[in-house]
Amino acid sequence: MENLTAGRRWAALLALALGGFGLGLTEFVAMGLLPDLARDLLPEAYARSAPDAVATAGWMITIYALGVVVGAPTIAALTARLPRRRLVLVLLSLFVIGTVASALAPTFALVLAGRFVAALAHGAYFGAAGLLAATMLGSGSQGKGFAIVLGGLTAANVFGVPLITALGQAAGWRIAYLAVAAVFAFTLLFVLFTVPEVAAAPGGSPRSELAAFKSPHVWLAAAVAAIGFGGFFAVNSYIAPVTTHVTGLSESYVPWVLAVMGIGMTAGNALGGFAADHNLRRSVLLGFVAMIATIMLFGLVAYHPVGLFAGAFLVGVAALFIGPALQARLIAVAPTAQLMGAAVNQSASNVANSAGAALGGVVIAAGWGYLSSVWIGVALAAAGLALAVLSFRLDPGPSPAEVTRHPEPAAA
Repeated sequence: MENLTAGRRWAALLALALGGFGLGLTEFVAMGLLPDLARDLLPEAYARSAPDAVATAGWMITIYALGVVVGAPTIAALTARLPRRRLVLVLLSLFVIGTVASALAPTFALVLAGRFVAALAHGAYFGAAGLLAATMLGSGSQGKGFAIVLGGLTAANVFGVPLITALGQAAGWRIAYLAVAAVFAFTLLFVLFTVPEVAAAPGGSPRSELAAFKSPHVWLAAAVAAIGFGGFFAVNSYIAPVTTHVTGLSESYVPWVLAVMGIGMTAGNALGGFAADHNLRRSVLLGFVAMIATIMLFGLVAYHPVGLFAGAFLVGVAALFIGPALQARLIAVAPTAQLMGAAVNQSASNVANSAGAALGGVVIAAGWGYLSSVWIGVALAAAGLALAVLSFRLDPGPSPAEVTRHPEPAAA
């Protein structure tokens, strides 16, 4: 990539990050528009019981997560020989088609189908775009490359999701999804004109990508992410009721708490990208220790407004600090299937999302209070730390900190 000018390189990196921004919008905007979706798509059920209809509309979130889990390894295997820029363009096209289909579908079932189609490309996009970014940044920059793409998603949580949610509440949820589709369409053009072509990994094939699953180290690294990162989602999923029922603030404060957590996530992601490239193992271990400590602190201080905001910020920093390292770790244990390793991390993150929220919900439903989910988060993060230690001790290969210094070869 020596022939790229600095301006072209940063424009290309911005284009890839914008795709991450679009993914943040499409994944999280449904959470704020569930009542609108239920009222429009399930009118009879909504008339009988609004809470039940909203709960049914929650399948919008579940089906998207399922699409990510299924699509990430499948698309990674099927597109192993496809040049990386071309793959990103194909995935962005799929986002546009799936999101427009969701916005225009006349029934709830067809909306769910559109969400599933759009979600299939989610994990593979992060993998391909992250590898592209790492290649453009040069050797030893895998952590920073993934941090740039993930930075788009964290930025979406700070201001993109609230803006699209407000648009949906004012103009209708279909307009909101068409706006998200427009972001993906613009990103597609941005990538087309700025990102250089990069060859697929030498010798890449569906068989070589799927062969990654023969390695117990891949499964163990995926378990680290699926279980350990669930600690963050056990906290994040219940921020709203903690704000209103534990801290005693009005609902109008919830978006501000989420924005502060999003700012922390953005800062942690940036720091984590540099740390992962410097020493991947240390980043993973210190990241989990920080996640455990900050989640515990949140559980102790969230009763006070200052503690709530400070705790949310610190949890966001610690959680996303570890994000680039977990991504790079999965690539390190699958050196001949880098796209698969990168994509599987997104599947694992969505498992973590589901597990953290579900387990937190179990203890809350048992009557132990909204902050009980925080201690589930501590337990999940501690389990992630233990699995990470085990993973590193069983890894017979070179240090992942060294492996990440050799990203995919480029072809201009």
